[in-house]
Amino acid sequence: MSGRIASPRARSERIRRFAPGVAVLLVALLAGLSAGASLIVMRHFTTEAVTMSRIYAEVYEGLTDEEPTAATTSLLALGVRVRQLGIPLVLTDPTGRVIEAANLPFTAELTDPRIRTYVDELDRINTPIAMKSVGNVLHYGATPNARLLLSLGALQALTLLVMVGVGVVAYRNATAAQRDRLWVAMAREAAHQMGTPLTSLQGWIEQVRNSGVPPERLADLLDADAERLHRVAQRFERIGNPARREPVGLGALAERVAGYYRSRLPTRANPITLSVRAPSSGPVVLGDPVLLEWALEAMVKNAIDALQGRGGTIVLQAMIVGNDALLRVSDDGPGVPRELRRTLFEPGITTKRGGWGIGLALARRVVEDGHDGVLTLEPTETGTAFLMRFPLAAPSA
Repeated sequence: MSGRIASPRARSERIRRFAPGVAVLLVALLAGLSAGASLIVMRHFTTEAVTMSRIYAEVYEGLTDEEPTAATTSLLALGVRVRQLGIPLVLTDPTGRVIEAANLPFTAELTDPRIRTYVDELDRINTPIAMKSVGNVLHYGATPNARLLLSLGALQALTLLVMVGVGVVAYRNATAAQRDRLWVAMAREAAHQMGTPLTSLQGWIEQVRNSGVPPERLADLLDADAERLHRVAQRFERIGNPARREPVGLGALAERVAGYYRSRLPTRANPITLSVRAPSSGPVVLGDPVLLEWALEAMVKNAIDALQGRGGTIVLQAMIVGNDALLRVSDDGPGVPRELRRTLFEPGITTKRGGWGIGLALARRVVEDGHDGVLTLEPTETGTAFLMRFPLAAPSA
């Protein structure tokens, strides 16, 4: 029987699909262990407080008892209590001979050489206590609870490590998902960009088919749509490459974009008018004319979509303010909802039904990342206004 071997991509997709659930279960398990460890520590300190209080009570009782042997009995009971704590204890005389031992990790006679080796281990843990009156030395180790606390610390470190790992995996998955969404949106944007000239071409073809004489300026209109398709292809070729630095007149740019859209705007039902206000072809900035035209068209297309079904006015205004060149796109449409204004330029944010929210995100990237400019949504009482601000190009010598 032949088996079917999963491809590396299929295995990767399977791991990505189950990884979040496994990570959540693991973090929940470690969180439970951490909570249990905290409970154990709390109980340990509670038990230790009770034990110390009882020892204090027994010592105090022995010291205040009037019986002659009460103090000795109390001290012997105290020694028993200390041994019950589980602390490893070894008592040696001035010559180093072992004379008493308790809580050893092994069973052995006092003369066993293993105890002498164990004494050296205890001394590496804690400094031995010398009894000046008799010359004996007490060697002691850590309590069993100290080892428990060390294990709990390791568990906490493991919990933190796993949580960091889960965070890294979640971040990588989120980044991959966002990248996938961006590519999908880019494909949709390409189709969206090509939709306008293709629709126009189909309209011109229909006019030619229904009339014996070609309409006036048909060749010019067809040529404009073909040129637009060529520019759309150029735009996507520029993605990922450094923006060019050529003199671009913002007034001329606005007039070129407006000239293309004017013949394609509705003029009868719910008419839309598009006008340009600019000082001739300026002001001039250094930039990539193809990408700047793309950014401007994205905002003009948004304004047209906002006015669909109601009509209105769109104004493209180029001006100079100080050392900056400004290009404003404003309309008298319904405006941007207040709850979307802070996230409007993020990919996937849109107010249009069926929109993918990539146009403004691309426009901001073109303006700010590619041309050292700023693209903002201006506060307006009515309608919508986007403002692009660029450094003015230095006059040539």
